Amino acid sequence: MTRPRIADVVRSGRVLVSDGAWGTYAAQLGLAADECPEKWNTTRPDQILFIAQSYLAAGADLVETNSFGGTSFRLGAHGLAGREDELNLAAARLSRAAAGEDHWVLGSMGPSGAGYQLLLGEIEPEAIYAAFAAQAVALERGGVDAACVETMMGIEEATLAVQAVKESTALEIITTFTFSQTGPNEFHTMDGAEPADCALAALAAGASIVGANCCEGIEQMIGIAAQMRAAAPEAPIMVQANAGLPVVVDGVVTYPATPAAMAAHVPALLAAGASIIGGCCGTTPDHIKAIKAALR
Repeated sequence: MTRPRIADVVRSGRVLVSDGAWGTYAAQLGLAADECPEKWNTTRPDQILFIAQSYLAAGADLVETNSFGGTSFRLGAHGLAGREDELNLAAARLSRAAAGEDHWVLGSMGPSGAGYQLLLGEIEPEAIYAAFAAQAVALERGGVDAACVETMMGIEEATLAVQAVKESTALEIITTFTFSQTGPNEFHTMDGAEPADCALAALAAGASIVGANCCEGIEQMIGIAAQMRAAAPEAPIMVQANAGLPVVVDGVVTYPATPAAMAAHVPALLAAGASIIGGCCGTTPDHIKAIKAALR
């Protein structure tokens, strides 16, 4: 079955729900703080399949892959150099198996792990481009529908990732950035870019959907989405917010935003221009279920 492009579905008027956190969910299932999440694609595939199935059962229309840190740079830091193709391919196949033919699979592509070196001029852009291209090719082989270039902290690295996907695969491309709030209704990436600049740069590079993920909570996403919508009126916008900022309670990292609290912001997100809504760090299937119910 050939699924329609996600951007086309959104432009037809349908609002979609994406999944929630993978890293914090895996931690609840036993992933150690110093363990490589992508390694679970081959050592604990049952748990990765379970995460994907849990979000789909909660009502997600789109589910990501366990490949956020799947570039050669990040895997190499865990002693997994040379296994990029294997681990990304496994990630894609697991989420595809969970999604079946009726849901979209997004190949998660987080920061390369060499973004600071890129900013400082200590690494050639071609090296980062090549790492993203290799990851995208493996994810496409595994059956993903789109590449989700996410948690981007700067325009230069995001542009390299989008170009690598576009020139190496036939995948649809989603690009989301992470911002800090720097003033009243002011948001900036690590390199100082505003939401409007990020959206326009990603679209120019070849993305069909733009947005934000992570950040400081769902309230901030309203302003970010509105600024992206003003800059790019025709572009579908995806937001995946954290369940608030993490706090440590009795030595355990927790996230304060409840499913109901996050779902309460859905109408404002829609009014701001968001057309795909999901979660990031600290969110669970219960958060996704609440967001789906709010949309109904």
